[in-house]
Amino acid sequence: MTNRTSLYQNHLDAGAKMVDFSGWEMPINYGSQIEEHTQVRTAAGVFDVSHMTVVDVSGGDAEAYLQHLLANDVARLNEIGRALYSGMLNEDGGVIDDLIVYRMTFGYRVVVNCATRVKDLRWMAMQTTGYAVSVEERPGLGILAIHGPESIERVCAILKDCGRDSEAEAAAIRALGNFRGVELGDWFVARTGYTGEKGLEVVLPVEQAPQLWDALLAGGVKPIGLGARDTLRLEAGMNLYGHDMDETVSPLSANMGFSIAWEPTKRDFVGRPALIAQRAEQEEGRLPILTGVVLEERGVLREGQILA
Repeated sequence: MTNRTSLYQNHLDAGAKMVDFSGWEMPINYGSQIEEHTQVRTAAGVFDVSHMTVVDVSGGDAEAYLQHLLANDVARLNEIGRALYSGMLNEDGGVIDDLIVYRMTFGYRVVVNCATRVKDLRWMAMQTTGYAVSVEERPGLGILAIHGPESIERVCAILKDCGRDSEAEAAAIRALGNFRGVELGDWFVARTGYTGEKGLEVVLPVEQAPQLWDALLAGGVKPIGLGARDTLRLEAGMNLYGHDMDETVSPLSANMGFSIAWEPTKRDFVGRPALIAQRAEQEEGRLPILTGVVLEERGVLREGQILA
């Protein structure tokens, strides 16, 4: 059975072309994908990304558990609201998924990809052995991503229309730096995203998502489909799970080395021994590495095309 977000009818009302995306009916576009791409780069657009999986991690061993689970080190999140990007690896150093983890008042919030939901939750549960920790999926939460040069001011302008404490919350949102978030009652707002553009991600109860969506559209923010989301992330050089990396590809090969915290050396995260061996191969020039290219002339590079 296909899943639908709480914004399904809103997408239809906006003229969306709906497609199956890993078991979810999602908007691929609302007309011109090129116009949607340009809208995000020049003004502001809103994406429904409520198909993503939100997982809350709490308990006395939450930090130690995530230090074991992830290649990056959550001990770096030394303030409430800070966030980091990490790979979640298998014993061979392959990427089970890439994700964002936020430091919260209750512990940590992890957002993983929808296509990998089942295996991610299974793996996360398997790794809890020996840790006093709770790993809870939050299907009652949705996510709207608002990106573009005008995104933050557009969001701040419509807070009152959503029944929020507009002045206080707008000040808190404007004060956010990159990879920072703030808990605003039952909303969590963060300066993170997948477009390479300035913007916000708002995690909120699914029943509140339509009101926020409608207020944003009334405030001049345009709806953007998954098609433009893909071209935006590609233009920004951001990896796509299942394409640029998977369980057979390590973060070192996938140009995700920046997301590996090698220090402290005593932190024994899953996949570390395999990565140490691969790092030696990398230093010897024997490890395949994902490399970006820029097309200097008109045309389109196709999947599997050989570059001379």
